[in-house]
Amino acid sequence: MPAHRIVFANEKGGTGKSTTAVHVAVALAYQGARVAAIDLDPRQRTMFRYLENRVDTERRRGIGLPGARFAVFDGDSTEDLDALSEEIAEGQDFLLFDTPGRDDTLARHVATTADTLVTPLNDSFVDFDLIGQVEGETFKVRKLSFYAELIWEARKKRAMSTIREKRREMDWVVVRNRTQHVEARNMRRLDGALHELSQRVGFRVAKGLSERVIYRELFPSGLTLLDKGQLGELGTSHLVARQELRGLVAGLKLPMPERAQPELAYAGQA
Repeated sequence: MPAHRIVFANEKGGTGKSTTAVHVAVALAYQGARVAAIDLDPRQRTMFRYLENRVDTERRRGIGLPGARFAVFDGDSTEDLDALSEEIAEGQDFLLFDTPGRDDTLARHVATTADTLVTPLNDSFVDFDLIGQVEGETFKVRKLSFYAELIWEARKKRAMSTIREKRREMDWVVVRNRTQHVEARNMRRLDGALHELSQRVGFRVAKGLSERVIYRELFPSGLTLLDKGQLGELGTSHLVARQELRGLVAGLKLPMPERAQPELAYAGQA
């Protein structure tokens, strides 16, 4: 069985895409899944550096942490990318791609081959504009944006080949990161627009990660909120953040291998 492909893609930067990708990768590894990851942004290489920092922390502290086999792709050929993907995914349950926050040929390529496409959005109409345009007065969806049309066409092609090539259908999940707890009227409008567009395009909406300093603080060590024994004393907000992460992974509804142990990541954790 080929590795289940999870592509984190958004042509807009600053949506928490790499942070989401890393935490999902580690959460899956904690549950016993074998995970590989490819960073498609050779300049920023945020996911690659995060996982590299994680390996350095293991070596420095003399510990073992669940993680992923990872690489950064710095070529420009889809054929070379496919070759790397096949190589790194050998024997793995999941293959994750972190794509650049811009229009990119390789990002489009892996998005069309995704089993699960994850599009993180900040909770604002500025980010919503990536997938749909709304009327200025009613906030009703006026039309699909270019990116949504691209994914819509990719899903249609994928559906046509699903039976013939024994491929999975693409599951598109829009993840709402950095949700706000103020401006309730604006949030209701955004809720309505997302619901309307999801009905038209066929994506699911999942709750993501809030804006928290802890995510930036953990980057140099490569640790995540699931690495309980390595984090010291955690405050209430950090425990809430850990619950958010668990909810995010559950909301993706990924096909776990039979040997996976869902309780492994959470045993003994608050």
